Amino acid sequence: MDKWIALVKASMKDRKVTQDQLATRLGMSQGGVGHWLNKRRVPSLADMNRVMEELGLGYLEVALVVREKAVAPVEEELEPTPHYNLNYRYPVSEGKGGYLLQEESRPYGVARFQMSDYHARGKAFWLRVIGDAMTAPSGLSISEGMMVLVDPAVRPEPGKLVVAQWAFNPQATLRKWVQESGQFYLVPLNPTYPKMLFSAECRIIGVVVQAVTQF
Repeated sequence: MDKWIALVKASMKDRKVTQDQLATRLGMSQGGVGHWLNKRRVPSLADMNRVMEELGLGYLEVALVVREKAVAPVEEELEPTPHYNLNYRYPVSEGKGGYLLQEESRPYGVARFQMSDYHARGKAFWLRVIGDAMTAPSGLSISEGMMVLVDPAVRPEPGKLVVAQWAFNPQATLRKWVQESGQFYLVPLNPTYPKMLFSAECRIIGVVVQAVTQF
C-alpha cells in the first residue's frame, strides 16, 4: 500500500494532477481519493490499477502476492495476520540469439510479463541472460538463463551492470561498466572474455537493477 501511494503521489506531482482532477477522472469524490492516499481506507486491487491507468501508468500492474501466514504464539491466542505485498509486472524481451532490441529502448508490445517488487523509475523490462560472459569464478556472477531487470531511467555509474548496444548491431550486450584512466569500458565478469572500449557508437540501454534465477 505504501509503495502504491508513493508511486501515485509522485506521478500526480510530475503530471500536475490534483486530487480533485483525479477524482473527476475516476468518477468519485475528492474525499474518497484523499482517504486512499492518506491510508484511511484501502482501495481494491481493481481500483489501484484504475488509478494507475488514469495517471498514464497502465504498463504497470498492482498484484497481490499470497504468502504463508505468520503463526502467532499459542499462549497469546492471536489470529495470524495475512501479509500483502505490492508487486509490479514488466515485459520480457524475447530476443533470439542475443539481446535483440529495436530502436525503441523497450518493446512493450510483448505478451509475456514477469513480476518484481522493484518500483521502476522508467519503462523497465526483463532480459534473459545468454552465454557465459557474465559468469564469474567467484563473487558476483550472472549465469546463463538468469533473468535481469533493466531500468532505462537509472543513471549508469561505474561499477554497475548495464545493457549496452552498438549502432551497427541490433543485439545488446550485458556487461559491467568500468572507468579506467578517464576511459569507460564494458567489462565481462568472466575473465576469459575481453573487455570492450565504450565509444560514441555505443549507447547504454539501461542499468540492471535485479537478477533472478529461473527454475
